[in-house]
Parts: sequence; structure tokens; C-alpha cells
Amino acid sequence: MNGALPFIAAAALLALALGFLARRGKEMNLEQWTVGGRGFGAIFVFLLLAGEIYTTFTFLGGSGYAYGKGAPAYYILAYGTLAYVLSYFMLPPIWRYAKEHRLYSQSDFFVRKYDSPTLGVIVAIVDIVALIPYLVLQFKGLGIIVEVAGYGAISSTVAIWTGAIVVAAYVMVSGVHGSAWTAVAKDLLILVVVIFLGVYLPYHYYGGLASMFSAIEHAKPGFTVLPPHGESLWWFSSTVLLTALGFYMWPHSFGSIYTARSARVIRKNAIVLPLYQLILLFVFFVGFAAILQVPGLTGPNIDLALFKLSVKTFDPWFVGVIGATGVLTALVPGSMILMTAATLIANNLYRAADPSANDRKVSLLAKLLVPVVALVAVFFTLKGGETIVALLLMGYSLVTQLFPSLVLSLAKRNIATREGAMAGIVAGVATVAVVSLTGLNFHKLPWLPPQIQDLNIGIVALILNFIVLIIVSAATQQATDSARVAAE
Repeated sequence: MNGALPFIAAAALLALALGFLARRGKEMNLEQWTVGGRGFGAIFVFLLLAGEIYTTFTFLGGSGYAYGKGAPAYYILAYGTLAYVLSYFMLPPIWRYAKEHRLYSQSDFFVRKYDSPTLGVIVAIVDIVALIPYLVLQFKGLGIIVEVAGYGAISSTVAIWTGAIVVAAYVMVSGVHGSAWTAVAKDLLILVVVIFLGVYLPYHYYGGLASMFSAIEHAKPGFTVLPPHGESLWWFSSTVLLTALGFYMWPHSFGSIYTARSARVIRKNAIVLPLYQLILLFVFFVGFAAILQVPGLTGPNIDLALFKLSVKTFDPWFVGVIGATGVLTALVPGSMILMTAATLIANNLYRAADPSANDRKVSLLAKLLVPVVALVAVFFTLKGGETIVALLLMGYSLVTQLFPSLVLSLAKRNIATREGAMAGIVAGVATVAVVSLTGLNFHKLPWLPPQIQDLNIGIVALILNFIVLIIVSAATQQATDSARVAAE
């Protein structure tokens, strides 16, 4: 056995142990299992949100995108910060409404706000479809981490199956409490390891950041600036906007809001989390450092940049520490995604079909669905070949379609009707689906201006969503008003 494997195995066992211990002293009813009894303070909410946000995407996708794409990777740094600013104002009223009405999921919020179980089903389906690629992202990252950090002693397939079993086991037992406890270990490790790598590797190989970027510019002129076409300024701006608006539309992040003890807890996190976003700079530095040291990685293999360089640089035991950190970055968000998807199916699909189902029955079904969702994600993980960033962007394009109807619902006078909300979401999601399934993009339409060609297609879907929402809402509101006048 090489020196890395004990550390990787220890990380998986630590997650399992913490996940089971988190259950102590609590009756895991639906409210405790899904939203922690709505009693988490600022630190636990911070760890939970950071646990979901800084994932294998941070560890592998960020460094891999910097390695393979260069300057376009900077969008990852920008969108989270904008989302936190937005969250300061948007999330407290959502928390208050959820507490007042004892909501468990994002779908519940739409059902209550629009008085429409049908809309709740639509939102739940969109959420589940978007969560699968996000869970695939975590399992894919886990496989990469264990295989490379373990020097090939454990295949990615075995790692993926093992990780899925571990995370499903403690989610079934402890729910969101298990995610919060494991997030403590994960955040401490990622903070230390990523900052060390981001500082050490550029100095070790280049003598500093300035000389590293000079060497990259000499080898690849223009690599560290946005290209004039393709992933240009227009792509960058539209992608930042799309992902910032969709940041808290992820159902597991949205559900984490419900765990807070008060609205003040949420605002404290909105203030602190932008500082935590700076960790991404060190992730980028690792990716840039790898460009000239482990050249030749292309396609999905760009996600290997961080670990390929680490294996080249460090002794096996330290590669094991890095691998252990990476394992936790997959398991913590993976647990939240699993729990959220199972809750949506049980609470918002099954309960819609059987309104008589009580919380106890829904809670039991949600727990039983956890391994089922894990199996589906494992299947797609082993079949898919997209890069980690590509998987995340596809999911973002879907969940962001919920933003217009959600934001409008927070206004004192909501101009969106239930019919308008449904029509807008369906129009936006359908656009994303057609593009994803056909491979259509604006670059295949040469008669369009270059600026339009470079736009993120998710923004186009979002604009179409909003237009349809407004038109259908106006029409249905007018019909409702006419019917009211006729009745009077």
C-alpha cells in the first residue's frame, strides 16, 4: 500500500463517523432531517453553505479551467461575490416566509407563494433534473481524486461506488446534521491545503507569481486575458450574470437557508462569505502553475491538473492529505444534494399525488429514496465524459430559470400569476433542454453579430422565460379581472 491511501481512507471513515455521530440526541423527523430543526447559528450555517459551495468544483474544476482555458476561469471568482451581495437582501424574507409556513424545500416555497401544487411539481422536477448533474460532478471529482492521489491503486469506479455508499449511509441516518458536521472537517482542511498549494507551487517552480505569469505569457501569448471571440467579454459577462442569479436557486443551497436560527444569521454569512471566495485565487494559481509543468492535458483531463502537479511535486503521504481533502469536498455537498433530491421526490412529488401522506410517511420515504438517487447518479457518472465546469454550467442554466418567478414573488404586489410562472419556467427549461440535446449554439448562426454569438445560452433562455412570464401573467390577470367584474 502506498503512503497516500491511509489518508484517503481516513477521510472517508471520518465523514462516515461524523455523519453518524451527528444524529445523537435528536429525533430525525422530517423537520430535523431536512432543515435541522431551523436552529443552526451563524457558524453552522456558514459551514453548511461553504460546504455546498466549495466542492470538487473548487478543488478540480477551478484549477482545471484555469489550466485549460486561462482567463475565462475568472468568472468563477466573480459570480459568487455578486450572489452574496444579492443574498443579503433576498434571503431574509425567504427565511421568514419559510419559518412562518414550515417549509421544507424550495418547491414548497413556490407552492405557497403561488397557491399552486402544479407549479410545485414543475419546480421539483426542474430541481431534480438539475441536481443529478451536480451530484454527478461530485462523484466524478471523487473518482478522479482517489485514482490519481492513490497512484492508481484504487480505480475511479471503485472510489465512486465507495463514496456513494458512504454518503448515502450517513445521509439516511442524520440528514442535514451529518452534512453540517462533516463540513467542519472539510472546510478546515480545504482552507489550509488550497492556500498552501496556491502559494507553494508558483514559488517552487517559478520563483513567484509574477515570474509564473511571465513564463505563461511567453509560452502562450494572451492566455491570461479574455479572447476576442468565443469565451470573450460577452461570454464572461453573461455567464457571471447567469450563475450569480442562479447561485441560490440550487435547491440544496435554497434549503440551507431554512436551517438558520434567524434572518440575522443569514446576513452575517452574506458579509463573511465573499472573503471566503478569495480561496479560489489560490486554486487558480495551482492551475496556472501546472500549465508548463504537466503539459498536454486536454478535454476532460484538464480536471487532473491539480493532482498531476501534486503527484509530481510531493511525497505520497502529502498527496494523500491533498486527496483526503478532495474526498471531503465531494462527500459534503454530495450529502446535501442527495438529501435534497430525495426530499423533493417524497415531499413534493409523492405528496402531490397522495395529499393525505403525513410528515412521518414522507420522512421515511425520503430516507429510503437516498440510495436510489445515489444509484442514478453513479450510473450517469460512469457513463458521462463532460468536464466538471461543463456539468456545473448545464445545471446552472436549468435552476436559474426559477429566478424570475421567485424574485417577483417577494414583491408586495406580485405581478406574476401562477400560470405566468409555470409558462416562463417551462419556456426557459425547454430552451436549455433543446440546446443541450442538439448541441445548438449561436456560433452555428454566422449571420448573428459576434457579441450575440458569444452569449451564454442560459441567459437567452432566462430572457425568453421572463418575456413569456410577463405576457402570460398579463393575459391571465386580465382574464381573472374580467371574470371578477362579470361575477359582480
